[in-house]
Parts: sequence; C-alpha cells; structure tokens
Amino acid sequence: MRTAIMTDTNSGINKDIAKELGIYVIHMPVIINNETFYEGDTITEGEFFTALSSGKQVSTSQPSPGDVMDLWDKILSDGYDELVYIPMSSGLSNSCASATGYALEYDGKVEVIDNHRISVTMYQSVLHAKDLADNGASAKSIKEALEKEAYESSIYLAVNTLDFLKKGGRITPTAAMLGTMLSLKPILTIQGEKLDSYAKTRGTMKKAEQRMIEAIQNDLEKTFSDKDKATLHIGAAGAGLITSEQSEWISLLKNAFPDTDIFYSPLSASISVHTGPGAVGIGICFR
Repeated sequence: MRTAIMTDTNSGINKDIAKELGIYVIHMPVIINNETFYEGDTITEGEFFTALSSGKQVSTSQPSPGDVMDLWDKILSDGYDELVYIPMSSGLSNSCASATGYALEYDGKVEVIDNHRISVTMYQSVLHAKDLADNGASAKSIKEALEKEAYESSIYLAVNTLDFLKKGGRITPTAAMLGTMLSLKPILTIQGEKLDSYAKTRGTMKKAEQRMIEAIQNDLEKTFSDKDKATLHIGAAGAGLITSEQSEWISLLKNAFPDTDIFYSPLSASISVHTGPGAVGIGICFR
C-alpha cells in the first residue's frame, strides 16, 4: 500500500522543499488587484510583499475544486493507492471543509486531515505524516494520528505594523492610529483554531519577541508539562524578513531554548496579508 502526502503552501513548504521531501504541495491563490497568482509558483515572496506594501488590493483564497482534484488525480495516477491531504486549519479557512466534501467522490482513497494547524506547526505535521507513510501506515491511520495530536501545539505572532490589521477590520482606524502613536506591537496567538489577540507590548519588536518567548516557556511549564521535551520542535517564522533578521530571530530562540530542534520557515501569504511585513512568529509542537 503506497500512501502519498499532500499539503498546501500555508505549511511553509514550497515546491522545492516538497520535491526534496517526496510529497505534493498545492499553491494557495493570491489575488492582487483582481488578478490571481499562486504562492511560490507564479508569484515570489518578494513580489507578494512588494504588492502588499505598495497599497495594492491583496487577498488570499482557498484553492479551486478543480485545482485540488486535478492534483489528487495526478497523485493517484503516479502509482499511489491512496493519499492524505493536510490543508490549513479549519478554524482559519473553509478549504479543509471544502476538500472533505471533494473527497467523498474518491471512494476512501483520499483522507483530508483537519490538523488544526498552520505555518511551522503544520510543517511538522507534514513531516510526521511522511514518516508514518514511509513506515507503511495507511491514510486512515495517519489521519487518526495527526488529528489526535492536533492541539499539542502553540503559535504566537508579533505584528510590526498595525496598518494591515486595520485593513482587515481586526482593529478600528482610531485604535490603529493610537497604537501607532504609542508604538504598540500586538501579539496574536493560534491555539488550534482561530487567530486571537494575546497581548500588547510597547516599544520595539525585541520586547514583543521576548514576550513571545516567555509565553512559550509558560506553555511548556503548564499546558505541555506532561510532554517529552525530547520530542519538542520549535519553529521560527517571519513575514518578509531579510536573512540577517531571520538569523537574529533564530539565534534568540536558540539561546532561550538550548538543545532543542529549531528551524525557520516564512509565514505564508494567508497569514502575512493580515500581519503585514516584519511580523515574527514562534510555534511549538511535539513529534
């Protein structure tokens, strides 16, 4: 029994990484001034942030039914008996629910996993699914395993500018103006479902980064006190960060969490369109 693994670019996995891992990835649509592009395929990260910062109308969407099922058909024609599809959390998009409906036409050959994750924690879910598939696990058993561990994760995001939260209607123009005057840096969190407000720091992003580290340390001491820390993976993330900024964020996390697996992955367009450039994030999970 050959089981394929498929995800979307909200995992931070692009086509080059997917090829290296031996999995499949569908590129999420990005709409700029009513023209549709595909993340990591027909638009680069740099081009996305250029459009976002230049005031163009930018939004994201779920993949079309045709694009999803065409890729499923290709995977099955490549010699796989079945496949698992790991889309972004159902709490953040309808793409998971839509794909679950499409899968009904495949007579059990397609399992859609609602892993309640995105970004770096979703990345780790894909790696776990691939490990299970390589060891002979069925699509159904992989779905059961990943959905069982779905909430064993935590994400925090620090936003560098309030402009895009204002554009998305998450804060009022007055709150955005006041927040900018006070140099407020909102921290958002994803605890398995939707993007929620966690805290606000005043001053530089360094203060927000330290607050996120403290939040993760608290999660490890309380929420995940019973988990084997040897299986802990920490993902650093950022929205349009240059190489030096990525390195600084990773270095800060390595100092705070020595002897822990720490990796970097860019925030996807689906998140960055709300946070704007310069946002940084941290996510933890166990595998």
